Amino acid sequence: MKPPPFDYVAPVSLPEALDILSQRGADAKVLAGGQSLIPVMNFRLASPHLLVDLNPISELSFIRLNGDALHIGAMTRQRAVERDPLVAEHAPLLHEAMPDIAHPQIRNRGTIGGSLVHADPAAELPAIMVALDAVFVIRSRQGERQVTASDFFQGLFTVDIQPDELLTEIIIPVKKANTGYAFLELARRHGDYAMMGVAATFEMKAGKCLSARLVYLNAGDKPVVASQASALLVGQSSTAELFAAAAEKAASDEMEPLGNLHATPEFQRHLARVLTVRALNIAASRADLKPSRSGAKKHG
Repeated sequence: MKPPPFDYVAPVSLPEALDILSQRGADAKVLAGGQSLIPVMNFRLASPHLLVDLNPISELSFIRLNGDALHIGAMTRQRAVERDPLVAEHAPLLHEAMPDIAHPQIRNRGTIGGSLVHADPAAELPAIMVALDAVFVIRSRQGERQVTASDFFQGLFTVDIQPDELLTEIIIPVKKANTGYAFLELARRHGDYAMMGVAATFEMKAGKCLSARLVYLNAGDKPVVASQASALLVGQSSTAELFAAAAEKAASDEMEPLGNLHATPEFQRHLARVLTVRALNIAASRADLKPSRSGAKKHG
């Protein structure tokens, strides 16, 4: 299958790209890694008049530590994020999730910004960024604005970005001391979209949960934050009963899985219960600086 005809331009700088989008944004699509856009165009689900290729813009590809935050350029390849020691040290939840994204060939080409703007609710990166309280830097000719990951994702393949704007940078707060993390998902085959997945963070103080966050993928039309389930954990000691109660709250009351070819909504809720308990055990163990009771592999 082939896409309909389109014009093509490859700006070599960010200002040039923003100039083009300010003039042609309404009938243009931005090409990053192309792992999502090109198949969509081939199926005629998108028919842009102009393709704006960002690959020549080297200034949008970087990973650097700046104070208490990790900064990642939107055009940074997913494989680079997966292998970067700064990510492993300061954002271990992101590091842990990267190998679950598709296959190495996809990650070699796919960009972190491209996946986030595509906003597939079954993708790992949107849920991870919400769990990490990441902030997205968005640029246009009119200037720059910052949007939290929670506000950026608005619905099915829908994000807070205008036709004349570009996502240029992702800012991730560095991991706090005494904070554990875990990412778990289940797919029919490795590399397939997960039937359900969860990202968990768990901060401890004096043996009790100080704060927690549970964010699910493929549990609705965007990353699903289980705030009520997380609230059950705060101020409590880690117990099997507590984790089971939080898992039940999240699965029963805080998500609306859509179902798919491989899993009914009820089966997705079942997976959410199981994965939540496992993820909380891993995250709490890491927060307490003890070996994980699940035996899961640690990263950083």
